[in-house]
Amino acid sequence: MKGPVDPITGMVMNISDIKLAIHEAILKPLDHKCIDKDVPYFKNIVSTTENVAVFMWGELKKVLEKPELLYEIKIWETENNIVLYRGEEQ
Repeated sequence: MKGPVDPITGMVMNISDIKLAIHEAILKPLDHKCIDKDVPYFKNIVSTTENVAVFMWGELKKVLEKPELLYEIKIWETENNIVLYRGEEQ
């Protein structure tokens, strides 16, 4: 998340709200699923880590109260293979 720090809460966004959004947008559709078979988004798209990051970005934008605060998605595939996505146009 990136944005102005709320002078009252001292946070850009409450971590509890972020956790709820992640659960709704990412964990519910992906956890314990065969991504290529069970997630409609990936029916015609290869489920590379890059495409998973794009999927996560789009789904989080849908559920966040202030989607403009979403700054980046970072996925560690391995210690040396990291995908960083900041909502770039495709």
